[in-house]
Amino acid sequence: MGPLHYFLGLEVHRTPRGFFHSLAKYAEELLQRAGMANCTPVSTPMDTLSKVAADVGSPVADPSEYRSLAGGLQYLTMTRPELAYVVQKTCMHMHDPRDRHLAIIKRILRYVRGTTSSSLLLEATPSTDIVAYFDTDWAGCPDTRRSTSGYCVYLGGALVSWSSKRQATVSRSSDKPRLQRP
Repeated sequence: MGPLHYFLGLEVHRTPRGFFHSLAKYAEELLQRAGMANCTPVSTPMDTLSKVAADVGSPVADPSEYRSLAGGLQYLTMTRPELAYVVQKTCMHMHDPRDRHLAIIKRILRYVRGTTSSSLLLEATPSTDIVAYFDTDWAGCPDTRRSTSGYCVYLGGALVSWSSKRQATVSRSSDKPRLQRP
């Protein structure tokens, strides 16, 4: 069959530096589907400091379109880890999408418009060091006060795993309790 070049929308380019993974064609198709192929690009996908409540704005006219676009953006995060956090924020509202949430999806798509050629490099390096980073926003959800945590893991210089997820329970403190002796 030969070397891998294209599979399920994922484009793979082998170079002496390593493998470049890209979903550029898929991103273009997603923009076409959203009717935003000729939109004006923006430099950031979302203001990460603003908190969007679940009940802000009026319900969208077609929730299935919202869910389709959010799902498409989720697939795009496979090669675009910088989108993981903001896409996760939009996916939290799939059960009852509002016009404000759709505006966030459109903002992300405008960012994608300006960065369709971005790709993820899996670099060939002799290093097998594993480096991981983790962060959380304590009680960041304005509706439930739950925290969102995320991590990324590098093998050598290559990003191999990442995630962003809302925690299942509400934390009262970010500090560990201390035991007291009688």
